[in-house]
Amino acid sequence: MPRKVNYGLDYDDGYDDYDDYDDYEDYANANDYGVKEKEKPSWNDRSTIKVEKKTTKLALWQCSVCNSDNEQSSSSCDICGVLRDPAQNIGNGSAENVRGKCKDSGASIMAKSLFAQSPCQRPEKAIISDEFVRESSNKPSEKAKSQASFDELQKIFVASHQGHSLSIAPFQFNTLSPDDMVSVGKISSKKSSKVSANNTGKKAIAKFSATNEMAENSSGIISGANQLNGSESGNANIKSDAPQILASDLHQMKLDKASTNFRKAKPLAEYKPEKWMLANQDGILNQLNLAVVGHVDSGKSTLSGQLLHLLGRVSKKEMHKFEKEAKEKGKGSFAFAWATDESAEERERGITMTVAVAYFDSKKYRVVLLDSPGHKDFVPNMISGATQADAAVLVVDASIGSFEAGMDGNGFGQTKEHAQLIRSFGVEQVIVAVNKMDTVGFSKERFEFIKSQLGNFLRSCGFKESQITWIPLSAMENENLVTSATDARLSSWYEGSCLLEAVDSLQLPVRDASKPLLLPICDVIKSHSLGQVAACGKIETGAIKNGSRVLVMPLREVATVRSIERDSCPCSVARAGDNVAVSLQGIDGVHVTPGGVLCHPDYPVTVASRLELKILVLDIMGPILVGSKFEFHIHHAKEAARLVKIVSLVDQKTGEAAKKTPRFLTAKQSAIIEVALDRAVCAEEFSKHRALGRAFLRASGCTVGVGIVSKVFSDES
Repeated sequence: MPRKVNYGLDYDDGYDDYDDYDDYEDYANANDYGVKEKEKPSWNDRSTIKVEKKTTKLALWQCSVCNSDNEQSSSSCDICGVLRDPAQNIGNGSAENVRGKCKDSGASIMAKSLFAQSPCQRPEKAIISDEFVRESSNKPSEKAKSQASFDELQKIFVASHQGHSLSIAPFQFNTLSPDDMVSVGKISSKKSSKVSANNTGKKAIAKFSATNEMAENSSGIISGANQLNGSESGNANIKSDAPQILASDLHQMKLDKASTNFRKAKPLAEYKPEKWMLANQDGILNQLNLAVVGHVDSGKSTLSGQLLHLLGRVSKKEMHKFEKEAKEKGKGSFAFAWATDESAEERERGITMTVAVAYFDSKKYRVVLLDSPGHKDFVPNMISGATQADAAVLVVDASIGSFEAGMDGNGFGQTKEHAQLIRSFGVEQVIVAVNKMDTVGFSKERFEFIKSQLGNFLRSCGFKESQITWIPLSAMENENLVTSATDARLSSWYEGSCLLEAVDSLQLPVRDASKPLLLPICDVIKSHSLGQVAACGKIETGAIKNGSRVLVMPLREVATVRSIERDSCPCSVARAGDNVAVSLQGIDGVHVTPGGVLCHPDYPVTVASRLELKILVLDIMGPILVGSKFEFHIHHAKEAARLVKIVSLVDQKTGEAAKKTPRFLTAKQSAIIEVALDRAVCAEEFSKHRALGRAFLRASGCTVGVGIVSKVFSDES
């Protein structure tokens, strides 16, 4: 309301009803205390009203938080419940007496107001009746009675001493009262992160839970109890540094929760697999993970799409749709590739960008086809997806100039890089599919030239001649894919097996289901059929079934298996070698990330941010120095890394250290180095677990080194 100013003239002008007051608020207050509306006070009564008005203002105190007015007898705000400011104590002389007797003490405001009238007459031991506590707590509106003098309260306590009574220690003004402890605890909890209620937190909360309960039930009347009888901490006083202690306890609760998760793994020798893990799968084909790799535009996706179409995985209707859509966009030759390249960007650019997963059945295997990108910009995706391969199909373009580009390609072609990578994955068997033979007239001389050039390189990578199969074919013309060649130009000189027969000739690697579960997470998806979150990947060791409890690393979150899908079909049990999608419950989806690992709760994998590697430096242009930065790949994880130490060079013939602490590394050298990662990853020594012990180093878009993990500097130690 606007205030009317009379410029010092104190007389009645006869215009407004509230001219005789300083403002409208004073007028309203006067009306509240007996002055009738429209009735102007006389000149003799004005001073009386002003004195009465001032007295009325002193009967209220304002809350420092919500600014609401409260009665003078109230020790806390009626609206928000905050305690009264010590400077606004209930009595003039009593407040000074309390401050005088308890200067700079940690006593609570309620305690000061309780003992204000007789600060020196405190009994050595007070008795609190349970009936009095219940009675006082059931009458929250009678706050004036709660401010009774200590003499009256003492009489009530003594009168109810008989029977059900509870003894408390004498009140001390140099300690925090329960209500102050509650306030400090709330403030401290806001500063720290939320801590879930677990066994560790219960121990910390138990130190002051009894005191908090006493403070709540008594509605602030009995705030002098420091410690209840029978508590585990005895009669130890809480000192003036209690806020720091409480904050430290809450922070320690968080650390204790994390430390309980970092439990040490049990010895592997103690693990005993259950019978269902080792059961035979009668009538079910063994699963073979087959990666299709090679230089860009060598025809990998077309080969995969044609193979799926011939084996009935892509219907004629779908194939007709792909052909029509591809022709509309001027990419008629990419129709078969669209069976695996499903994204709009891949179809628009005409290249594979991510690893596509497809399935087909041969006579011997249930094949998981991993169509990998060939462009050098997407080699990291190729590493992440194809690292779970058991065998590989290396597709080579037989046309003039294309094969040479893959082998050289401005110093380093993708054919070479992919061959080195799949060997580093642990793949020992490879099928070399010499594609597009129709462009060279199915020339035997061209085939023999490619076999000679590429064969020497593959043997230098560590592939044995007996593990390499050479297949001339044409994916676009459907020559030598699932049946023998029908073109006379090819059948006249080639009498070997077709591609599908070569796949059946592959041997499965050893599957070890007798070890603890280990499933590196390749991808995380959300599906209505699977649940909220599902982790996809290949089970390296062990087995898993519905209802199993798993540990999600590296965040160490425990989850329960809700359902399992193998080859897009629901199943109840999956074993080592199976490519599955595992739906999890009891865990937040943000804790499940690609590059993590699902493992047995009692046998967690090692988490480390510093590793010792034994690497082979590939064809690089410049030297590798200490401090060089890399893109570090291990299974499905990718992290930024830095070379911190070159331990020694390694003699490639003997495998022994040849020279210690060299200054730099050059091409074709083998060395032991130490790398530091920006973030910790799941890793194991290669001698303990091969799938988690293979590493790759990339820089400037090229793979500069491949190797194994020789030592893990665990973050848990």
